[in-house]
Formats: sequence, structure tokens, C-alpha cells
Amino acid sequence: MAEKILIVEDDQDILDLLEYNLKKEGYRCYSAINGIDGLSKAIKNIPDLILLDIMMPEMDGIEVCRQIRSKPDLKDVFIVFLTARGEEYSELAGFDAGADDYITKPIKPRTLISRIKAILSRKKGPKIIDKIQHGDITINRDTFQVFVQDKLMVLPKKEFELLFLLASKPDKVFRRDSILSEVWGDDVSVVDRTIDVHIRKIREKVGENRIKTVKGVGYKFVL
Repeated sequence: MAEKILIVEDDQDILDLLEYNLKKEGYRCYSAINGIDGLSKAIKNIPDLILLDIMMPEMDGIEVCRQIRSKPDLKDVFIVFLTARGEEYSELAGFDAGADDYITKPIKPRTLISRIKAILSRKKGPKIIDKIQHGDITINRDTFQVFVQDKLMVLPKKEFELLFLLASKPDKVFRRDSILSEVWGDDVSVVDRTIDVHIRKIREKVGENRIKTVKGVGYKFVL
């Protein structure tokens, strides 16, 4: 059965564009032009993912997100913010409210579809992944090898584990506390600065643009 996506956007032209492209990909779409209507339709339809504008009349996207996250039936719904606002505080407010991702307008439909597919793939359940390939980068956990454009890059164990973690879920923002828990476990001597140093070294080896910093939150692997 096709996955359900709710689009909550007060700009009718953007809403029509998104709905057209998502339906063309086979998704079932619902739409709302304000926050109150969006919340109502989310409760009624229980979508798999919500594309949520931040600046809207009657109820803004941040408040809609908070209310959605407070409802047990909607706790597993993915929420992606759409906004023309690029200020850091807006992005942080979105993640603090419970967003899974954040996309700044203008929106490129093909990029949006790619992001949505990556996000929705997370719900298929945990599975053991031994090899990851994204474009010209290949990460093999069996051999502990990383190839970039067919060139072998040597990464120490923690750098490899950190890269593998981020690349295992492209476009997912991993918070710092989650990274520390997943990569370093109970090693209490590790501090946030350790993550930054490892990220810098990874970027030197696999490319500066593969890992994006989400200020005040964490990091994500970019497709």
C-alpha cells in the first residue's frame, strides 16, 4: 500500500507543486493550508510523513509539531519542516519541537523526493547492514574499508564507526548524545569536542561536503 504524506503549506503554488510530484512518485497525499487544519488531518489520517511549513496562519508549524508529538497515535510519524527561514534559531526550534528533518525553500522536487525516500526507509525496521554505498563512496564493515572514487581511505576504528553510523541513515540528523552513545558507549572520558575532531578528520579523507553540521544539534550524512 502506498505511503501517506500530509502536506501542510499555506502557499497554494508550493502545495500544488509538492502534491503533484509526490503523487507522481506513487504516494497518497493529503493537504492543508493552515496549522489547525493540518493538525486535524494528521489526527484523522495518521500519515507516514508530514511536510510542515513553519510560518502559517492560525497555528505555526512549531506548535503543530509539538502537538503532534504529544499524541500517542502520531508519535512514529516523520515530520519534515519546510521553510524559507534559514536562521539558526528557527532550525533549532524545529528540532527541539520534534522534527526529523528540515528543508529550506526554494525546494527542488527531485531532491525532496530523495530525502523523503531516505526518511521513510527508516521505518522498515532494524536490519544488519554490512556494506553501504552512496554514489562514489563505499563503506564496508566486514573489511573495515572505505573507498572514495575507488581509492582506499584508511580510517581509524572510531572514525570508521562514526562515518558508518552517519551514512547508515542519510539525511537523518544524529544528535551529539546519540553519537556518543552509539560510537563511544559508556566511555565517560569522551567529550563533545572529541566528536568534532573526528568529524574534521573524516571530512579530510572523504570530502568536506559529505557530512553537514546542524548547529547546536549534531551531524548528518548528505547524499
